[in-house]
Amino acid sequence: MTALGWDYVDVVVFTGDAFIDHPAFGAAVIARILEAEGLRVAVVPQPNWRDDLRDFRKFGEPRMFFSVSAGAMDSMVNHYTAAKRLRSDDAYSVEGKAGFRPDRATDVYCSILKKLYPCTPVVIGGIEASQRRFTHYDYWDNKLRESILVTSGADLLVYGMGEKQMQTLVRRLKKGESFSTIKDIPQTAYLGDIQSVDIELAPHEKCLESRRAEAQNFKIFETESNKYAPTAVLGQRVGDKMVICNPAYPPLTTAELDYIYDLPYTRQPHPRYKGKRIPAFDMIRYSITMHRGCFGGCSFCTISAHQGKYIASRSKESILREVRQIVSDPDFKGYISDLGGPSANMYCLTGKNLDICKKCVKPSCLHPKICPNMNTDHSKLIELYRAVRGVAGIKKATIGSGIRYDLATPQYIEEVMRYHVSGRLKVAPEHTSSIVLNLMRKPDFSNFIRFDSLFNEINRKYGLREQLIPYFISSHPGCTDADMAEMAAITKSLNFHLEQVQDFTPTPLTLSTEMYYTGLNPYTLEPVKCARTPEQKKSQRSFFFWYKPEEKRGIIQKLKEIGRSDLINKIYK
Repeated sequence: MTALGWDYVDVVVFTGDAFIDHPAFGAAVIARILEAEGLRVAVVPQPNWRDDLRDFRKFGEPRMFFSVSAGAMDSMVNHYTAAKRLRSDDAYSVEGKAGFRPDRATDVYCSILKKLYPCTPVVIGGIEASQRRFTHYDYWDNKLRESILVTSGADLLVYGMGEKQMQTLVRRLKKGESFSTIKDIPQTAYLGDIQSVDIELAPHEKCLESRRAEAQNFKIFETESNKYAPTAVLGQRVGDKMVICNPAYPPLTTAELDYIYDLPYTRQPHPRYKGKRIPAFDMIRYSITMHRGCFGGCSFCTISAHQGKYIASRSKESILREVRQIVSDPDFKGYISDLGGPSANMYCLTGKNLDICKKCVKPSCLHPKICPNMNTDHSKLIELYRAVRGVAGIKKATIGSGIRYDLATPQYIEEVMRYHVSGRLKVAPEHTSSIVLNLMRKPDFSNFIRFDSLFNEINRKYGLREQLIPYFISSHPGCTDADMAEMAAITKSLNFHLEQVQDFTPTPLTLSTEMYYTGLNPYTLEPVKCARTPEQKKSQRSFFFWYKPEEKRGIIQKLKEIGRSDLINKIYK
């Protein structure tokens, strides 16, 4: 501030992550967006909440507001495994060390700021705030929690990707509007007095009494979230107050997205970290995000709820500008780690007739089958890959993001395997059971079998040695030991020894989490069985590792107990 001649700042941004000035990190994007609006912006990464709170005081009281985010992950997901064990590392912290942010970071940071500066507005955002904007199940407390607006005391919640909301807010503040009167910005929520809204969800207290009410709330919430340009204001009573949630903006235009990614990021960690490693930066440093959004609608995923179902794509020119910027980095060795997005092969894919899309409320364009209105032409993406390969200084650009193999064309897969894979290609069939896959909103496993065959065929055709790495999940709602046993037998028959596996972790405001908590499918209100105890989860997980000698005895015993002795020879012949 002294060097810049500043005697005040307009906004102070608090984040639970180490600060990296790169467009893959939310705090950097918001800071640059606000800076571009002519504001004086300060960022406080990973403030110490245990000492005399000097980190919260260091920039004083901002002229406009404080901005708070837990970071790139929900802090509870960041801290705990699916078995609720404390993680020993944190990819978003210096040297990967854990312990630099509190549990429920948004609540903790806001509480401190409100005590120190009770008259200064606090705006919260990021995945933690976004996915906790209404009553939600919290796996770590094993109970329903009220909106984070209640627990944090924040004045305004920005949900989804927050650039447009923040731009609108500061432009109105600069015109002289009072923060307390600004209640109508799209894609924001606030806690207010009880009032009439377009759609009123069941109150928080009703959800505490009735799991059915919570399930019905989720269906309404997700249906509204999946609209192209929603118009309804949603409300939920909490005690004598109401959470009021404004409808979202339509998807960003290409020009709007280009503007965000063309801001003058240094693409480096803050100089305070010089000589120290931040694992997340190692992963993302030479990666490029080409688009936002995902129309896959997977039940366990937060991407469509956070970024939206509809794809917003950057222009080819903007992406190539970023490629050239990466090439100019003196440490760059010629290898881009990812040309991708939430799903790598959704770039520039939209409905053929947007008028149909604007009327659609379905959560997925790919389940139970690919929508006939969906354009699946990958030619623009292939053209972009070829343009990137043609940039001087690029030796190889790999695809690190997941690929939707049910959406991919054979021409696209061939292009990727020949030029954009470094030994391993990751895809996510997630399960083999049709019942479980249907609950996950994932394609039938027959799609993966066809893809595996095509993958092997292309390997033979070009003399490649690429390896296919499938991801699978255990303990998802609807999954049984018998389903896991079938998975073991089927994947063995395809010559896979599974490595990339995980237990289902319930995270706020996803369909899978609602099924886990309520025991109901919110769309049908039919019962869904769930593995909940550590013993049940461990039993399901063991089937992933049938090939380990120490698991064999237990698996055979379990197969006998569930009446599937017929699978013993299939797994162990």
